[in-house]
Amino acid sequence: MSSPWRPWMQRALQLAALGSGRTSPNPLVGCVVLDAAGQLVGEGFHQRAGTPHAEVHALRQAGQRARGGTAVVTLEPCCHHGRTPPCTEALLRAGVARVVVAMRDPDPRVAGQGLAQLREAGVEVVEEVCEAEARTLNRGFLHRVEQGRPLGLLKWAMSLDGRTALPNGSSQWISGPDARAWVHRLRAQCDAVIVGGGTVRADNPLLTSRGQRTPEPLRVVISRSLDLPQQAQLWDQTLAPTLVVHGYDAPAAARFRLDALGVERLVLERCEPLELLEALGQRGCNQALWECGPELAAAALQQGCVQQVAAVLAPKLLGGTPARTPLGDLGFVDVNQAVPWPTTRLQQLGDDCLLELSL
Repeated sequence: MSSPWRPWMQRALQLAALGSGRTSPNPLVGCVVLDAAGQLVGEGFHQRAGTPHAEVHALRQAGQRARGGTAVVTLEPCCHHGRTPPCTEALLRAGVARVVVAMRDPDPRVAGQGLAQLREAGVEVVEEVCEAEARTLNRGFLHRVEQGRPLGLLKWAMSLDGRTALPNGSSQWISGPDARAWVHRLRAQCDAVIVGGGTVRADNPLLTSRGQRTPEPLRVVISRSLDLPQQAQLWDQTLAPTLVVHGYDAPAAARFRLDALGVERLVLERCEPLELLEALGQRGCNQALWECGPELAAAALQQGCVQQVAAVLAPKLLGGTPARTPLGDLGFVDVNQAVPWPTTRLQQLGDDCLLELSL
């Protein structure tokens, strides 16, 4: 049986999505407040970490009309002091009679305690309204809290015959302008965009959302040996920050060159995808986008660092036996070892086709 609160929760979820790409390490949260008669009197969403939460925005808008009313929130209200005061206290001060939530917050500092606090104060609590939608919206946040590392997205563009570049390395542009605009939107939803040294050498990428997100996602280059060009768009950090990840045996001269450019470096023992994502998780990254070459992409898949794949298929035939493909060797010796990924979306992007898969 459908909950009578579902339409309001769907509105709260729409509001929550407005903060996409801007709230990490926090989740996306939306809230609507109804008065005692069930009329909408306030709404809000969490806009950025360190700023007021969704409940606070909605309650401020509602004012005294919230007393005796209902707060519909996409995530369990927090009950701990962080950079902002607890939302449970704000709800209690506002005098709401009921709180409707989509899902509990898995953060150990909350984890049901926020709802318990509300119930103990006599507030009616309704749970699990549009829970599946809420979990999908905050999949990155949930993955980081539960696994200790960001959700991994792997994206590539390829020709109809499965090529990502010609034998001579030429790859711009396989996809059309609509697909490239989609990539900029995708980056805006992520906290980090990851490439390897080979991509920097071959493509000299910019890796920004082209202004669709402020601040821009962290641009990450993983290179054990720091075999990187002295000049690259990524070294100019006026648009977006760059982090270079390397091993302990990277040459001192290459380290000094990056330091002189003001590029942040991170030394990792193994300098592998899983180790990198664990480090990004500690920095509060909820979602990371792999835009790398075939060998790094294969390593990321093998180490469980990819939960979603997005492949743009362009209606072009590039040919060439040694031409580059999206993935390196995954170690399969039998076709049946390749497990099918469930398709979540098929979309037209101008002349190109987008196929999205998700574990």
